[in-house]
Amino acid sequence: MEYIRVTKENLGNEHICCAISNNKDVQVASKKAWLADRFDEGLVFLKSTERGKCFIEYIPAENAWNPIEANGYLYINCLWVSGSFKGHGYSNDLLNECIRDGKATGKLGLCILSAAKKLPFLADPKYLKYKGFSVCDTAENGVQLWYLPFSPEAPLPRFKDCAKHPHIDESGYVLYYTNQCPFNGKYVPILEATAKAHGIPFRAVNLETKFAAQNAPTPITTYALFYNGKYLTNEQMNDTKFLKLVAQTNEE
Repeated sequence: MEYIRVTKENLGNEHICCAISNNKDVQVASKKAWLADRFDEGLVFLKSTERGKCFIEYIPAENAWNPIEANGYLYINCLWVSGSFKGHGYSNDLLNECIRDGKATGKLGLCILSAAKKLPFLADPKYLKYKGFSVCDTAENGVQLWYLPFSPEAPLPRFKDCAKHPHIDESGYVLYYTNQCPFNGKYVPILEATAKAHGIPFRAVNLETKFAAQNAPTPITTYALFYNGKYLTNEQMNDTKFLKLVAQTNEE
């Protein structure tokens, strides 16, 4: 497998793997605009030269759009290998390159979000454990911060208090999200329209700056849905799934 590093110079021409290829699609446009502003902050986007979901995206933890304290580490936004690419060792290739890059640039190690059991859009804890990662902090909603230190003396990364105890003082459904995930460009407006059509109290909060994301009331900033102050899920959903979730919530 051959890989290519996406940069400011080739971003306009490259397929970004986890969304459709039409650059005019709102999902692709929002993701590419977000990426373009992150490259100067040290973001790396390494992908297969073949079209498909096979890539890793990471950034110095000081610039991560998550409420963590992990100075000196690299934070992995996403390691995604799926479809026909699974089972060929490509995840190892991508992770190994991240490790090599981290050591070459004097980083303390890597960190990434996961959970005790696999959650949508989060790293597989079984794979992380197999690769030598371990849990260094856990939020009240079960989301975990895993790390791979490059030396035994490396300090443990941790969640900020706002993320460790995810809660908001607002009623109704409140969604926090960023443009890091391209799917939000399409599905957040769908949820807003669906909620309005059914009289469901709903507010979407787009975390548009690094500061806002690093101080968000949730360890997962790409997509975090709350109801009456309580964290519900990080799973992106369409109108049907949202209405099903609302029905289930009302029954509880």
